[in-house]
Amino acid sequence: MRAGLYIHFPFCLQKCLYCDFNSAASAPSERKEYAGLLLKEMKLRQQFLPAPVRASTLYLGGGTPSLMTPDEIGRIIDAAALRFGLETNAEITLEANPGTLTPESLAGYRAAGVNRLSLGIQAFEDRLLARLGRVHSKEEALVAFDAARRAGFANISIDLMHSLPEQSPQQWRQALAQGIALSPEHISAYALSVEDGTPFAGLLAAGKLPLPEEEEAAEMFEATAELLQGAGYQHYEISNFARPGCSSRHNGSYWDRTSYLGFGAGAHSFWNDNRLGERWCNTSDPTEYRNAIAGGSMPERERQALTLEQAVAESFFLGLRVLTGLHLARLESLYGAAALAPHLAEVARLTASGTLLREGELVRLAPDAVILANSVFSRFL
Repeated sequence: MRAGLYIHFPFCLQKCLYCDFNSAASAPSERKEYAGLLLKEMKLRQQFLPAPVRASTLYLGGGTPSLMTPDEIGRIIDAAALRFGLETNAEITLEANPGTLTPESLAGYRAAGVNRLSLGIQAFEDRLLARLGRVHSKEEALVAFDAARRAGFANISIDLMHSLPEQSPQQWRQALAQGIALSPEHISAYALSVEDGTPFAGLLAAGKLPLPEEEEAAEMFEATAELLQGAGYQHYEISNFARPGCSSRHNGSYWDRTSYLGFGAGAHSFWNDNRLGERWCNTSDPTEYRNAIAGGSMPERERQALTLEQAVAESFFLGLRVLTGLHLARLESLYGAAALAPHLAEVARLTASGTLLREGELVRLAPDAVILANSVFSRFL
């Protein structure tokens, strides 16, 4: 079975004010123990899989996985190769906070086998970074990027966020220009989303989070594609841009419903050996996770076998995220014409309105409809 591997590291130096991911501040001792638990879970999972796995990607996300040492990262990569057939040319990505990196740690990660770095820069203004609750400064981000290049990283992605409090469209254009000047291979450019339960949600409810007006946010979204495509980046997914050949192979497995195995507290998995698929997730509580692994049991808390209707709906709204489009003939061969019929009727309506473009068996979002992507996706749920 071909599959991607995902490692979730749920610890940070401090929690960002906008973040609703499964992450929290932690003590160094807790982080050190966690790396060993991941290795034990990988061994357990191998025993429970219904078929052997051959992995072509490994993604270490969080949280702040760059709080792990190069030695810990190296042991995880070795375990992935041993237990899940991690290929020699696999894409191995490490998410990193610029404030946690040193030239020595970067050299260590590269020597351990990490070949793709995802830097969470988010902004190039210290006032915005402080507003977000980030632990790094603009200068630290620039130094970290340069150090990563010196350490031998030839595939670097940077994360940038727009529609931040008191951010103007002109300031966002300047941020994009600074990102382009670094010449990374990949740029993920996201709009801030205020999620329930975060400090930002409380500030917004209290009228203390001065976000840009809707028209300004739309202008920032449109400027993103304009500037990045103009600089030679391919807009291949709603929020992702890459130099030719540098799109995220791991994320691509999510969008085309390839199997992936998640390890760590709160990690999600998807096993697709019957065209429909089955999903499960680990407990999000690090203490429960530790107790389960220490007791020799899997830390799963939810498992769902997808129905035909769910699998078809997923295929449409995940497939349409990729801007090159969705192949209808492939879906019909997988699920049958009857299962596709309701969604094809929706495709016809959206094509007639100009929201989708259809070229033979290929359907994709119209360029000026990318900003409406979420409302389009909801039509297929």
